[in-house]
Amino acid sequence: MFAVYAARIDKDQPLNGLELGERPEPAARPGWSTVTVKAASLNHHDLWSLRGVGLPADRLPMILGCDAAGVDEDGNEVVVHSVIGESGHGVGPKERRSILTEVYDGTFAERVTVPTWNVVPKPKELSFEQAACLPTAWLTAYRMLFTNAGVRPGDSVLVQGAGGGVATACVVLGSAAGLRVYATSRDAAKRRRAVELGAVEAFEPGARLPQRVDAVIETVGAATWSHSVKSLRPGGTVVISGATSGDRPANAELTRIFFLELKVVGSTMGSRDELEDLLSFCATAGVRPVIDDILPVGRAREAFERMEAGNLFGKIVLTM
Repeated sequence: MFAVYAARIDKDQPLNGLELGERPEPAARPGWSTVTVKAASLNHHDLWSLRGVGLPADRLPMILGCDAAGVDEDGNEVVVHSVIGESGHGVGPKERRSILTEVYDGTFAERVTVPTWNVVPKPKELSFEQAACLPTAWLTAYRMLFTNAGVRPGDSVLVQGAGGGVATACVVLGSAAGLRVYATSRDAAKRRRAVELGAVEAFEPGARLPQRVDAVIETVGAATWSHSVKSLRPGGTVVISGATSGDRPANAELTRIFFLELKVVGSTMGSRDELEDLLSFCATAGVRPVIDDILPVGRAREAFERMEAGNLFGKIVLTM
């Protein structure tokens, strides 16, 4: 079958290890289901895999891709939950939790096999392309906002780095849930787009906000960390799920964190139940993921190049 896979690890030039071509069909496993992929979306996780983060060289070649929507063996339209072994389903009792492409082949292929427990019904209101955007970036955003930030309608939130997949999802989901959302971006066009998607205002990174916020959604890391901490009200929460600009800020703001009793919460992906809730929320509230572009899988290298350059707003989807 045709697939997009990591053939080599290159920390400095990750796309040097990207290959498109034939790979073996997924093997049948007891308690697992094979999904015929209709659409799959890119995440920064795919770039990090090509750099060897979470993917050692001895597991190569590895089919990339965490997100997918498609059709199972019984003809049901489904979405793939990409966290394998979350509750032990389909794997050994001592196997640690992993994300697709770390241990098991991913979704950038004609077919992918996952534990049957990881197959979630796709709402009819969502297209395959829309549903394929949700299991990683949008699920991460959903958990950051509604589980780990603990915000409620009427609360205020700062989303750093509007334009990225998680940040864009937070703007859309937050505004749809009645939050007062502020956003930042270095790019003026991305700031305007964030406002169009529901942000009250959008600012350049580091700008003073009209008010201190209840929570900050942080995926940028070192470049915005100090601003994130300084933007919180006393007792506020910064939720971090990534560090695309690095994980060693020049100033960790420790004095401010303990003096104002701020909370720092790490967040990774989300649960199957949260994915079901997210799918239901999108279907019933009319929320739709922001898609930057839809490309055939044969143009996967172009999609990776655009993601690496940051030349996108929202998700890039590959169709099979």
